[in-house]
Amino acid sequence: MVNERIAVVTGAGSGLGRAISLALAEDGWTVVLAGRRADPLADTATLIGDRALAVPTDVSDPESVRALFASVGRCFGRVDLLVNNAGVSGTSAPPDELPLEQWRSCVEVNLTGAFLCAREAFGMMRTQRPRGGRIINNGSISAHSPRPRSIAYTATKHAITGLTKSLSLDGRAHDIACGQIDIGNAATDMTGAMSHGVPQADGSIRTEPTMDVRHVAAAVRHMGSLPLDANIQFLTVMATAMPFIGRG
Repeated sequence: MVNERIAVVTGAGSGLGRAISLALAEDGWTVVLAGRRADPLADTATLIGDRALAVPTDVSDPESVRALFASVGRCFGRVDLLVNNAGVSGTSAPPDELPLEQWRSCVEVNLTGAFLCAREAFGMMRTQRPRGGRIINNGSISAHSPRPRSIAYTATKHAITGLTKSLSLDGRAHDIACGQIDIGNAATDMTGAMSHGVPQADGSIRTEPTMDVRHVAAAVRHMGSLPLDANIQFLTVMATAMPFIGRG
């Protein structure tokens, strides 16, 4: 298809990834859906229709990620947008009680997985014709401020900011833009506990407001719609009253 735009979205089987995939498809993108679970990916693909390709992928596995982008290359010959959305929240624990395997699991998915996908996308984007593309990383509010007992998740999300900046710098010469969206309390299965109360910095347990995932999807859709000579470097979208700004 002439002028077809190809997007890869990781963690596309549910939650934010599904909402982002739907929004991109509505904007005319062909969306490659990546995630570990085949059935939820198929459900997302069904919602989108002909503009979707589901490719079960473990982002923490280099061979699985290579296979994902090999499929993109075979089917479409290029990639114009990567949304690095896949992630896990990790185990809630004080630093001295967090098992090393839980630390490694969180790092492998949230950080190494984002790098592996970015590495493959970057390689395609700088050699394809016309060259270039865009990478959008899901940084989270935790890229700025931690929740209690979240050392692994917080460390990976702070690291995503470094990944974003490095990709932006190294991408300049190749027309590759990279930005980061930091999301606070979007209503998904992962944030269901917000309505029951979650630990606060002062030791209390309080409920927190959430926002519709469609607002996040709309923000990603806008970031992806920009020409490659413009970039939203960092964008924060959050429930207005969530405890983030100030002493919170």
